[in-house]
Amino acid sequence: MNPVLRIGLIIATIAVVIDQAFKIQMVEYMASHPYGIDVTSFFRLVMVWNSGVSFGMFAGGETTRWILIALSLAICLVLVVWMARATQKLLGYALGLVLGGALGNIIDRLHYGRVADFFDVDLIFMRWPAFNIADMAIVGGVLLMLVQSLFFDENSSKNEA
Repeated sequence: MNPVLRIGLIIATIAVVIDQAFKIQMVEYMASHPYGIDVTSFFRLVMVWNSGVSFGMFAGGETTRWILIALSLAICLVLVVWMARATQKLLGYALGLVLGGALGNIIDRLHYGRVADFFDVDLIFMRWPAFNIADMAIVGGVLLMLVQSLFFDENSSKNEA
């Protein structure tokens, strides 16, 4: 097995396990805290169910749920193929995080019918929509892909000098 694929799949598995373990605990715990828990003046734990995608876009019923699951599974397949062809470990880490986050949210859609979000951040100038660990893995993976592309890719401008 390609070492980049192996490390990507390991990271994806770790991301899914952490995400799902946290969600299992939080869904039950937040049932007794329907108004959320203030952790700091700008951070709260809340229970938000998202039947759409980012920021609740494309929220809908059962048909939308299954379309989102199918689309997410197709994206996961593309990520695995990309990992299998990748040669740089940093890209494997990044793709593993995105894959793990996507799988974590797919599991939610299959189990709960929607995605469980818990983290509520109130930035001084705006309130960020609630998110979860899977979302953090996806964003972290995308940021790692950006770093890899800008600074470590064979074709990056830094390597041309």
